[in-house]
Amino acid sequence: MNALVMNCSPVRTGATAEIAGIIAECLGKRFRVKAVCIDDFDFGFCKGCRSCHSTAKCVQDDGVGQVIADLDWADAIVLVSPSYWADVPGQFKSFIDRCTPWCNTHEPHAALKPGKRGYAVALRTGPSQKECLGIIGTIEHFFGHMEIEPRGRLALCSVECRKDAKTARRR
Repeated sequence: MNALVMNCSPVRTGATAEIAGIIAECLGKRFRVKAVCIDDFDFGFCKGCRSCHSTAKCVQDDGVGQVIADLDWADAIVLVSPSYWADVPGQFKSFIDRCTPWCNTHEPHAALKPGKRGYAVALRTGPSQKECLGIIGTIEHFFGHMEIEPRGRLALCSVECRKDAKTARRR
Protein backbone atom coordinates (compact mmCIF):
# COMPACT_ATOMS: atom_id res chain seq x y z
CA MET A 1 0.00 0.00 0.00
CA ASN A 2 1.18 3.53 -0.81
CA ALA A 3 0.71 6.41 1.62
CA LEU A 4 1.20 10.10 0.95
CA VAL A 5 1.80 12.42 3.91
CA MET A 6 1.57 16.10 3.02
CA ASN A 7 2.74 18.93 5.23
CA CYS A 8 0.19 21.57 4.20
CA SER A 9 2.23 24.34 5.83
CA PRO A 10 4.76 26.32 3.80
CA VAL A 11 7.15 25.96 6.77
CA ARG A 12 9.37 22.94 6.20
CA THR A 13 10.89 22.87 9.68
CA GLY A 14 8.05 23.76 12.05
CA ALA A 15 5.63 21.86 14.23
CA THR A 16 3.47 20.77 11.28
CA ALA A 17 6.55 19.32 9.55
CA GLU A 18 7.46 17.50 12.76
CA ILE A 19 3.97 15.98 13.10
CA ALA A 20 3.97 15.00 9.40
CA GLY A 21 7.39 13.39 9.90
CA ILE A 22 6.19 11.39 12.89
CA ILE A 23 3.19 10.16 10.89
CA ALA A 24 5.37 9.27 7.88
CA GLU A 25 7.82 7.40 10.10
CA CYS A 26 5.03 5.38 11.74
CA LEU A 27 3.37 4.57 8.42
CA GLY A 28 6.75 3.67 6.91
CA LYS A 29 6.87 0.58 9.12
CA ARG A 30 3.98 -0.94 7.12
CA PHE A 31 3.62 1.01 3.86
CA ARG A 32 5.54 2.70 1.06
CA VAL A 33 5.46 6.34 2.12
CA LYS A 34 6.09 9.55 0.26
CA ALA A 35 6.29 12.70 2.39
CA VAL A 36 5.94 16.09 0.73
CA CYS A 37 5.49 19.72 1.73
CA ILE A 38 3.09 22.05 -0.07
CA ASP A 39 6.10 24.35 -0.50
CA ASP A 40 7.86 21.66 -2.60
CA PHE A 41 5.61 22.64 -5.49
CA ASP A 42 5.44 25.83 -7.52
CA PHE A 43 1.96 26.70 -8.73
CA GLY A 44 -0.17 29.75 -9.32
CA PHE A 45 -3.54 30.84 -8.05
CA CYS A 46 -6.74 29.70 -9.75
CA LYS A 47 -7.62 32.23 -12.44
CA GLY A 48 -11.37 31.62 -12.07
CA CYS A 49 -11.71 31.19 -15.83
CA ARG A 50 -13.86 28.04 -15.47
CA SER A 51 -12.29 26.48 -18.58
CA CYS A 52 -11.86 23.29 -16.59
CA HIS A 53 -15.65 23.01 -16.27
CA SER A 54 -15.84 22.12 -19.95
CA THR A 55 -12.38 20.60 -20.57
CA ALA A 56 -11.55 18.86 -17.25
CA LYS A 57 -8.11 20.48 -17.55
CA CYS A 58 -6.54 23.58 -16.09
CA VAL A 59 -5.20 26.23 -18.44
CA GLN A 60 -2.09 26.47 -16.24
CA ASP A 61 0.70 23.90 -16.52
CA ASP A 62 2.64 23.96 -13.26
CA GLY A 63 3.32 22.06 -10.04
CA VAL A 64 -0.32 21.16 -9.39
CA GLY A 65 0.11 18.24 -11.78
CA GLN A 66 2.93 16.88 -9.61
CA VAL A 67 0.76 16.99 -6.49
CA ILE A 68 -2.10 15.30 -8.34
CA ALA A 69 0.31 12.56 -9.49
CA ASP A 70 1.29 12.00 -5.84
CA LEU A 71 -2.37 11.87 -4.79
CA ASP A 72 -3.10 9.42 -7.61
CA TRP A 73 -0.16 7.20 -6.56
CA ALA A 74 -1.33 6.99 -2.96
CA ASP A 75 -3.90 4.61 -1.51
CA ALA A 76 -3.92 6.51 1.79
CA ILE A 77 -3.59 10.28 1.95
CA VAL A 78 -2.74 12.12 5.18
CA LEU A 79 -3.05 15.90 5.04
CA VAL A 80 -1.46 17.69 8.01
CA SER A 81 -2.41 21.36 8.35
CA PRO A 82 -1.71 24.06 10.89
CA SER A 83 -4.11 26.84 11.71
CA TYR A 84 -3.50 30.14 9.96
CA TRP A 85 -6.10 32.53 11.36
CA ALA A 86 -8.52 29.67 12.08
CA ASP A 87 -8.21 28.05 8.65
CA VAL A 88 -5.76 26.23 6.39
CA PRO A 89 -2.68 28.13 5.12
CA GLY A 90 -3.17 30.17 1.95
CA GLN A 91 -0.78 27.98 -0.04
CA PHE A 92 -2.86 24.89 0.73
CA LYS A 93 -6.11 26.73 -0.01
CA SER A 94 -4.66 27.83 -3.36
CA PHE A 95 -3.88 24.18 -4.13
CA ILE A 96 -7.45 23.16 -3.24
CA ASP A 97 -8.79 25.88 -5.57
CA ARG A 98 -6.59 24.57 -8.36
CA CYS A 99 -8.07 21.06 -7.98
CA THR A 100 -11.32 22.17 -9.64
CA PRO A 101 -10.60 20.06 -12.78
CA TRP A 102 -10.77 16.94 -10.53
CA CYS A 103 -13.80 18.18 -8.56
CA ASN A 104 -16.90 16.01 -8.85
CA THR A 105 -19.30 18.97 -8.88
CA HIS A 106 -19.19 19.43 -12.65
CA GLU A 107 -18.97 17.29 -15.78
CA PRO A 108 -16.68 16.52 -17.34
CA HIS A 109 -14.12 16.22 -14.58
CA ALA A 110 -10.80 14.46 -14.28
CA ALA A 111 -10.57 11.88 -11.51
CA LEU A 112 -8.09 10.18 -9.25
CA LYS A 113 -8.00 6.39 -9.17
CA PRO A 114 -10.90 5.16 -7.00
CA GLY A 115 -10.67 3.66 -3.52
CA LYS A 116 -8.51 6.27 -1.81
CA ARG A 117 -8.75 6.84 1.93
CA GLY A 118 -8.09 10.21 3.50
CA TYR A 119 -6.96 11.23 6.96
CA ALA A 120 -7.07 14.81 8.25
CA VAL A 121 -4.72 16.14 10.92
CA ALA A 122 -4.99 19.70 12.22
CA LEU A 123 -2.87 21.48 14.79
CA ARG A 124 -2.99 24.84 16.47
CA THR A 125 -1.24 26.75 19.21
CA GLY A 126 -4.29 27.38 21.38
CA PRO A 127 -6.14 24.96 23.68
CA SER A 128 -9.54 24.84 21.92
CA GLN A 129 -10.34 22.10 19.41
CA LYS A 130 -12.97 24.22 17.66
CA GLU A 131 -10.41 25.75 15.30
CA CYS A 132 -8.94 22.32 14.51
CA LEU A 133 -12.38 20.96 13.71
CA GLY A 134 -12.90 23.77 11.18
CA ILE A 135 -9.62 22.88 9.47
CA ILE A 136 -10.54 19.20 9.47
CA GLY A 137 -13.87 20.22 7.91
CA THR A 138 -12.01 22.02 5.10
CA ILE A 139 -9.81 18.97 4.45
CA GLU A 140 -12.75 16.55 4.53
CA HIS A 141 -14.74 18.83 2.21
CA PHE A 142 -11.78 18.68 -0.21
CA PHE A 143 -11.67 14.88 0.15
CA GLY A 144 -15.37 14.64 -0.67
CA HIS A 145 -15.08 16.58 -3.93
CA MET A 146 -11.99 14.57 -4.90
CA GLU A 147 -13.84 11.30 -4.08
CA ILE A 148 -11.36 10.40 -1.34
CA GLU A 149 -13.15 8.64 1.51
CA PRO A 150 -12.50 10.38 4.85
CA ARG A 151 -11.44 7.64 7.28
CA GLY A 152 -9.83 9.38 10.23
CA ARG A 153 -9.10 12.70 11.88
CA LEU A 154 -6.84 14.05 14.58
CA ALA A 155 -6.96 17.45 16.28
CA LEU A 156 -3.82 18.56 18.13
CA CYS A 157 -4.01 21.60 20.39
CA SER A 158 -1.38 23.61 22.26
CA VAL A 159 1.33 22.82 19.73
CA GLU A 160 3.28 26.07 19.52
CA CYS A 161 6.52 24.92 17.93
CA ARG A 162 8.52 21.91 16.76
CA LYS A 163 9.74 21.28 20.32
CA ASP A 164 6.11 20.80 21.44
CA ALA A 165 5.57 18.19 18.72
CA LYS A 166 8.74 16.35 19.75
CA THR A 167 7.67 16.41 23.40
CA ALA A 168 4.25 14.97 22.50
CA ARG A 169 6.02 12.21 20.59
CA ARG A 170 7.88 11.03 23.71
CA ARG A 171 4.65 10.61 25.70
